[in-house]
Amino acid sequence: MNTQENINYNRIAEAIDYIKTNFKDQPNLDDVAEKINLSPFHFQRLFSEWAGTSPKKFLQYTSLEHAKKLLKKNQATIAETAFETGLSGTSRLHDLFINIEGMTPAEYKNGGKNLTINYSYAESPFGNIIVASTEKGICFMAFAESEAVGFENLNQKFPNAVFNRKLDLIQQNALFIFQNDWSQLSEIKLHLKGTDFQLKVWETLLKIPMGQLSTYISIARQIEKPNASRAVGTAIGSNPVAFLIPCHRVIQSSGILGGYMWGNTRKTAIIGWEGAQINP
Repeated sequence: MNTQENINYNRIAEAIDYIKTNFKDQPNLDDVAEKINLSPFHFQRLFSEWAGTSPKKFLQYTSLEHAKKLLKKNQATIAETAFETGLSGTSRLHDLFINIEGMTPAEYKNGGKNLTINYSYAESPFGNIIVASTEKGICFMAFAESEAVGFENLNQKFPNAVFNRKLDLIQQNALFIFQNDWSQLSEIKLHLKGTDFQLKVWETLLKIPMGQLSTYISIARQIEKPNASRAVGTAIGSNPVAFLIPCHRVIQSSGILGGYMWGNTRKTAIIGWEGAQINP
């Protein structure tokens, strides 16, 4: 990096640290810009370029993560959580969850309460998997080294759900994908929870043809967020449905594979296998 890039990097790093340290005060754009000696306009543009999101959104994400920990681990009330997060009331906490998490604070706190989930285990060309479904569609699918680990990961996603070990038709339709029949993808139903941003990224992944690869930057451009490649990477990393939502088809622009929740060796094997299917 040249001298100016170094200065910009250090400024944004300082701004991120300031927001993360002082998020309970809910600092506005002017507050943070003044802290790093920039005009609000210049700071807004610079932060978006380096962080892939606006200062306001970053503050919201930081606040949300703190609120989620309070609700999930400490079992705080919604009012207590709003206060401890620095929000003026429960209505602001509600809006924060709806706009970013796609659910209310109460729904998040319930962790899948009143939700019935069927799950089963299966073999795939790339290792054993666990697949789970609600009455609406597939909600979870992951490679698992053992049945115990697979169920533990599922339970962490939906800690208060009712689980039935049962292979249903929804799961069977999803498992057909390992038979190389991507033409039937539209018939597979998904039941996902995520932010609008995450859902846009996952939907875009479904459009990558089998045997082809995309990049984080390309996905960011397709969802009209060209500076958000890092945020795209985070959304891809939180994909709850392995293989079926093909996050394995996204690599870095340099050609390096990049990370994969279920291991880079497996990612390499899947990419190679898919390439062989269309180029026998």
